[in-house]
Amino acid sequence: MSDIRIKRLAHVLVNYSTAVKPGDWVGILGDVTALPLLREIFEAVVKVGGNPSVMIGDEYMSRTFLRHANDDQVAWLDPMQTLYYDKADVYIRATGSTNTRAMTTIPGKRVQQVAASRQTWLDTRLGRAAQGTFRWVGTLFPTEAQAQEANMSLEEYQDFVYAACFCDRDDPVAGWQALGKMQQSKVDWLVGKKHIQLSGPNIDLSLSIEGRTFINCSGGANMPDGEIFTGPVENSVNGWVKFSYPSIVGGRAVSGIELKFEDGKVVSGTAEQNDELLQAQLNTDAGARYLGEFAIGTNFGINKFTGSILYDEKIGGTIHMAVGKGYPETGSKNNSAVHWDMICDMRHDSQITVDGDLFYKNGEFVV
Repeated sequence: MSDIRIKRLAHVLVNYSTAVKPGDWVGILGDVTALPLLREIFEAVVKVGGNPSVMIGDEYMSRTFLRHANDDQVAWLDPMQTLYYDKADVYIRATGSTNTRAMTTIPGKRVQQVAASRQTWLDTRLGRAAQGTFRWVGTLFPTEAQAQEANMSLEEYQDFVYAACFCDRDDPVAGWQALGKMQQSKVDWLVGKKHIQLSGPNIDLSLSIEGRTFINCSGGANMPDGEIFTGPVENSVNGWVKFSYPSIVGGRAVSGIELKFEDGKVVSGTAEQNDELLQAQLNTDAGARYLGEFAIGTNFGINKFTGSILYDEKIGGTIHMAVGKGYPETGSKNNSAVHWDMICDMRHDSQITVDGDLFYKNGEFVV
């Protein structure tokens, strides 16, 4: 018996998040483990009149390429995908996993070599999205592997996932619209503000948002969603932060990350586990040592760490920052092959002031 929540999620992705219209060229990308959701997305796109292109892979193929592709193969860009990123209207991605540690033995430098070779695709996708010519959304299909990562049974994890996406409700879209209204009030308050100071047991950091734009994320690009974010002025970040949770990249968990910033740049960075991968990420290119994103998570339906950044960065009461590429729509000018999110819990003895006024305390907005 099919799960009505999968159909609801597909409906949200196609009709709300990306608002597919008749004639749109829609890319449906994902892992074979997400096939039940990919099928529902395909059906929803067809019913609304879109033109779907399906691009499916799996962990085995990704791992094989990372292990065995030569430099020429890494540098080669599939011309069909290049055309898609240049010309398509919509990008819908549904990932999944059978093994969250599938890439553990792949060297960090190798992961970054492949990411760097495909940076033009990322630049095109984000650039066109900022211009309003490319609508996109990403989500994650719940599997046994991800449930295990989150220390839940599959049934518990499915309930968690669909609740975080509001798909346990008859009208998920109404839930996202309500969250968007609340977040917009905070975004409006921040217009014209200049300076942010963060303080707490794990953070003492200042940054400038002068001339930058905060984005209200209420289901339009990530599902689940729940954050407001911007791109800090590149040379403005100063101070120190210790991130509360492991950050997983390429199937490897990097934990105990501490970063120190001077005039925007990460001048020192250490990790208690997989420090080699942290250093590889930071040394990818010049932009990898600068922040491309600063964000506040607002989804209190996500109240625990699960090992999936799509969910964890939205945890209500946390902030996250990404080293590397910024989103052009925020005003960010930072460019990099890296965009790596890291999360800091702000729910205890922590606060954010904006231009000297208290904005956020112990995980909650006070304005």
